Amino acid sequence: MSSIAISTPRATEAAGTTLHADANATYATALERSALLDGLIDAHAANDPARFRMLTGDRPTGPLHIGHYLASLRNRVRLQDKGAETFVVIADYQVITDRDSVGELGANVRGLVLDYLAAGLDPARTTIFTHSAVPALGQLMLPFLSLVTDAELRRNPTVKDELALSDGRPLSGLLLTYPVHQAADILFCHSRIVPVGRDQLPHLEQTRAIARRFNTRYAAGQSVFPEPEALLSDVPLLLGTDGSKMSKSKGNVINLRDTADETAARVRAARTDSQRRITFDPTGRPAVANLLTIAGLFLEEAPESVADRVGDGGARVLKQVLTEAVNESLAGHRARRAELARDPAHLASVLHDGNARANEVAERTLATVRAVMGMSY
Repeated sequence: MSSIAISTPRATEAAGTTLHADANATYATALERSALLDGLIDAHAANDPARFRMLTGDRPTGPLHIGHYLASLRNRVRLQDKGAETFVVIADYQVITDRDSVGELGANVRGLVLDYLAAGLDPARTTIFTHSAVPALGQLMLPFLSLVTDAELRRNPTVKDELALSDGRPLSGLLLTYPVHQAADILFCHSRIVPVGRDQLPHLEQTRAIARRFNTRYAAGQSVFPEPEALLSDVPLLLGTDGSKMSKSKGNVINLRDTADETAARVRAARTDSQRRITFDPTGRPAVANLLTIAGLFLEEAPESVADRVGDGGARVLKQVLTEAVNESLAGHRARRAELARDPAHLASVLHDGNARANEVAERTLATVRAVMGMSY
């Protein structure tokens, strides 16, 4: 039996409330599981690295900024040092999902490697590789594409957001299949853990569905691919210096490669408000709360504590505290980055070795896929 729902404003509002509640419940469950995973990593990763194999990565669309550092880079180093086997993909093919040219791709890739190494990622323990250098990833895409529908891809939040911002530009096939690219990146190395933010949970759920469907449809129930789990970041969503979402394309960021003077200039231009006393009020004073949050993350203090310290000093003192916190915290990173930049041959060897390791793993995975699908000719 089926029924037809008649949409009324009240019915629509109720449906929206239900969806919001469901999303919050899903997030709460993911947080609980993530905390458990973190404890397991602490206890066991050093003795069983493959059990906690992790994949993460970045699109080389520009320099990394403090948002990347606080929400991702520091955590990657922490997990590596705990013993988790780590893969980091530089997703260069994904640069052209939503743009017409590759831009300064080579320089951007080298910049990412510089920041990875300066932050503490160790090529002996972490496989750093570029997507385009691993042909087997593209071949894995084909069976994976057979496991998703057009409707599922169009419902993906990233695809929907990019389409909404496209000003009528046609949706490219590359952007539409973006979630499947990510699935191939995650599954080729049999990643068990994927560090993500809340907004990336739908991507991971799509990957889990692809793994599950492949095992059922093509592998007769064998567990060829594990269903990876989310390790959620405890860093809240950070805003840019203009009060909107932090974004490389908007230029509202503090880059890791910026000098101390450039950092000071960017912070001076940051949006605040007209109230002199500084308080932590994310709802009523989001721009001020954002600066307090960033300062607190670098100082390893609660934002309320930073607000109490600034008190009646106003925006000027708040910006001074933030500038000092960023520059002092990143001084070592920036010095290591500058030293590494003087040895381009070392950067090239890091990528060469990482690409070789990723290819070895990907070819093994592809051979398994071919075997279970009866394609080993």
